[in-house]
Amino acid sequence: MSGEGKEPQAIRKLAPGKLVIASHNPGKVREIAALLEGHGLDVVSAASLDLPEPEETGTTFVMNAELKARAAADLSGLPALADDSGLCVDALDGDPGIFSARWGGPDKDFGMAMRLIEDHLGRIEAETGTAPARSAHFVCALALAWPDGHVEWFEGRVDGTLVSPVRGDKGHGYDPMFVPDGHDRSFGEMDDALKNEISHRADAFRQMVAAVF
Repeated sequence: MSGEGKEPQAIRKLAPGKLVIASHNPGKVREIAALLEGHGLDVVSAASLDLPEPEETGTTFVMNAELKARAAADLSGLPALADDSGLCVDALDGDPGIFSARWGGPDKDFGMAMRLIEDHLGRIEAETGTAPARSAHFVCALALAWPDGHVEWFEGRVDGTLVSPVRGDKGHGYDPMFVPDGHDRSFGEMDDALKNEISHRADAFRQMVAAVF
């Protein structure tokens, strides 16, 4: 697609060559690079190019992904791919959602963020006398931008359940507290190969790869 809310247009293909991953998160960059293997791309991160992190002022995952991709493409003169993703907890009306990273504070401490989610769920139980549902889903929006301003975007999702205590030390972000439907291990316990088959990011990438290569 060519931008949220716009009429569908022909999908632009991505030619082999250098591609900027518009992220300063090493775990996310590593995961994205693995998902792009075999497509003739020379992947570089925004951090390695000393590109600044733009303020995420969008109100949806797609808007924030597009904002980051456009900024990286404009500054680097190269095609840029941005991901905006987050955890949406049903009992918290979709929070932390687009604010998932901010729940970790300025240091992006996701251990603290996961404890904060548990605090909120505990407060609901104390107020209602009933344990809230622990259903949740991850969303991943991808935006692929070119220096001329063209943007394609894709959105993936995976549903699952929150676990406490958290399990595993792999992955990044909220992975240790999320068990995807149909599995008994958290994302924090899975190796990269399995996670990259079933995750929200994998879902979005399957859509992108089918469209732009």
